[in-house]
Amino acid sequence: MAKDIFHDNVRQALVKEGWLITKDPLHIDLDETYIEIDLAAEMVFAAERAGEKIAVEVKSFLSKSIISDFHQAIGQYLDYIEALDETEPERELYLALPIDAYNNRVFQGRFIQKRLRNENVKLIIFDPLTNTIIEWKK
Repeated sequence: MAKDIFHDNVRQALVKEGWLITKDPLHIDLDETYIEIDLAAEMVFAAERAGEKIAVEVKSFLSKSIISDFHQAIGQYLDYIEALDETEPERELYLALPIDAYNNRVFQGRFIQKRLRNENVKLIIFDPLTNTIIEWKK
């Protein structure tokens, strides 16, 4: 599977925050189904997050249609939640997206925001220019 254009940016941003990247990508084999989630990471040192395990699916949202990008991203996110529930239920899944996409009026609109809440989507909003995480949204 091809890496998202911002894959390395998110990887670097996680490392800056003290995350140890443990898989790139995280492979999940469910007999007839094979899934790759972009990154797996663990927090080893920070007392408030020590032992926390995450998986991160990176999305650029660079096509002409944010809503189409969102449909693809939310579909993958929901599938990956199910896969992790079977294989690594202690690992939390995050959808990483660039700050420009997050601030887009379509993304901030009622429809997408309601879907994010209803599906309990966890977000990592990052700045691809500085390779930093702007916000974690649970």
